[in-house]
Amino acid sequence: MSEALQILKKYWKHDSFRSLQNEIIDSVLSGQDTFALMPTGGGKSVCFQIPAMMNEGICLVVSPLVALMKDQVANLQKRNIKAIALTGGIKSDEMIDLLDNCQFGNYKFLYLSPERLQSDWILDRIKNLPINLITIDEAHCVSQWGHDFRPAYLKISNLKTHFPTVPFLALTATATPKVKEDIITELGLEEPQLFEKSFARKNIAYMVFEVEDKLFRIEQILKKNPQSSIIYVRNRKSCIEISSQLQSLGFKATYYHGGLTSREKDKNMQLWMEDKAQVIVATNAFGMGIDKADVKTVIHIQLPENLENYYQEAGRSGRNGEKAFAVLLTNPSDIKQAENQFIHILPDKKFLNEMYNKLCNFFQIAYGEGINERFSFNLNHFCLKYKFPVLKTYNAMQFLDRQGIITLSQEFSEKILLQFIIPSKELIRYMSLNRNDEEIILAILRTYAGIYETQTAFNLELIAKKSKHTEAQVLAVLQKLKEKDIVDYQSKNNDASLIFNEIREDERTISRVSKYLENQNQLKKDQLKSVLHYISEEKVCKSKLILSYFGEKTNTDCGICSYCITKKNKKTDSSSLSKEIISLLKIADLNSREIENKTNKKSDDIIFVLQQLLENERILIKSNNKYTLKL
Repeated sequence: MSEALQILKKYWKHDSFRSLQNEIIDSVLSGQDTFALMPTGGGKSVCFQIPAMMNEGICLVVSPLVALMKDQVANLQKRNIKAIALTGGIKSDEMIDLLDNCQFGNYKFLYLSPERLQSDWILDRIKNLPINLITIDEAHCVSQWGHDFRPAYLKISNLKTHFPTVPFLALTATATPKVKEDIITELGLEEPQLFEKSFARKNIAYMVFEVEDKLFRIEQILKKNPQSSIIYVRNRKSCIEISSQLQSLGFKATYYHGGLTSREKDKNMQLWMEDKAQVIVATNAFGMGIDKADVKTVIHIQLPENLENYYQEAGRSGRNGEKAFAVLLTNPSDIKQAENQFIHILPDKKFLNEMYNKLCNFFQIAYGEGINERFSFNLNHFCLKYKFPVLKTYNAMQFLDRQGIITLSQEFSEKILLQFIIPSKELIRYMSLNRNDEEIILAILRTYAGIYETQTAFNLELIAKKSKHTEAQVLAVLQKLKEKDIVDYQSKNNDASLIFNEIREDERTISRVSKYLENQNQLKKDQLKSVLHYISEEKVCKSKLILSYFGEKTNTDCGICSYCITKKNKKTDSSSLSKEIISLLKIADLNSREIENKTNKKSDDIIFVLQQLLENERILIKSNNKYTLKL
């Protein structure tokens, strides 16, 4: 038995390697620079963790994701493997202690972000460590054409000058051919060994359905496949609403989003992991490090931002190798909503320049000054003061953060967490007896739909503005409600912190980085176009469309996606179904679900015939989504 396999068995309890893992490990052990493209769930971490364990010294892992670093360090420590992560919020003296541990404490893994490598003193310390392997995780971040470009990744190649004999291992789960070329060039990989695992997931049936009533279709899917499922939604409010609607339909459902406390996240996750809940309704905050093998169905009820994210989220189904379903439910209004969510909130150069100037003014930074100054920062307060849209401002600040102009801690949870803990009828009674508090309470209820179900992050300034009261008046009402046990109310002091990394130069600062902004904005527009092509293309296998996007060609249809099933199934006699539908519409206007129930035909066949009748102008669709005969 090879030493690598012994380590796999001892620490990871697996009897064999997955596809390409052994070959990648051999390449790294031979001292070769290595590039590995392994789709989500392919087991990338083992490819650097095992060779690092086999050699003397420490493995340096560069990663952009704090959550992933913490998760991997925790998993290694559980296996009694010594690992450290230099994440944000660690003070300099603590950092020195951690680096001392790496140098003298026989540690095997040091995780850090690429931005940490830009600090001269940290780089000087790292140069003195016995590095045996340099791993670049999420390597697509080095490419301006990757879906998450980070300029700090461009500096990683400088490590080559300090560690000329140490192999580089670049890992990514999603890279188009252009991005792959960028990774090899920008990281300075020397004659790298290339390993690319196919993006094909032969057991996943990719389904796209245009439906009027998404909840009804979800109900049908979950009844047909009662195994473990994930439903991805766009925001926290939808998480709570869809989960509640599914529970009212008799499904065991829970939810997960970034605004939950750690305790709530763990509780809801365990319900799902232990199959006490069939469904978990989640935002894209859910998925990091999740490896539940028996997920049967992943349903998206809104359009994803790009096919990279969609492929990763859909790929959380069927990891046990059994047939699974990745379902995307759409309707015509989704396109407009996606453009509003993903495109219209992109900052252009003019907005970026204005926001940056106002940010400097906000903290009274003079021209030519400000470098290394740190401030406490409240995003909502800043946006209200200058009447900036919050999402566009946040995206602009994230861009400046990635460019290294500012450093922004990701602590945008509000100062206040609030939940109503009495029945709604009791609250109505309270308001009728306390008219002075009514406007503030109603403003809260109208703004936060899920405030009965969970502790909700609360924007004090927004509620004050909506209720036409001062912040002090709102706080007084909250305190009163807490004392009467009407709400659970917690006040936290966790504004973000903001550091200016450069002197203020206004237009010159922004002009220097604006070309990156234009590239990234164009990339996001192109990515959404690819998503729209994926949902609208009705004459190509869905699996083929995904493979083609990632530069993988195949002449074979998958045989199980929505296109292939439609092609294989003999169409219902559309002529007779058409006559049946017209007969029904002579009696009354009906929506598609009512027609489906009355004809007892498949939904896809109904929609196909309805589209034919619309195109032939024999029927019309009314504003209430009911079909009627054209007079």
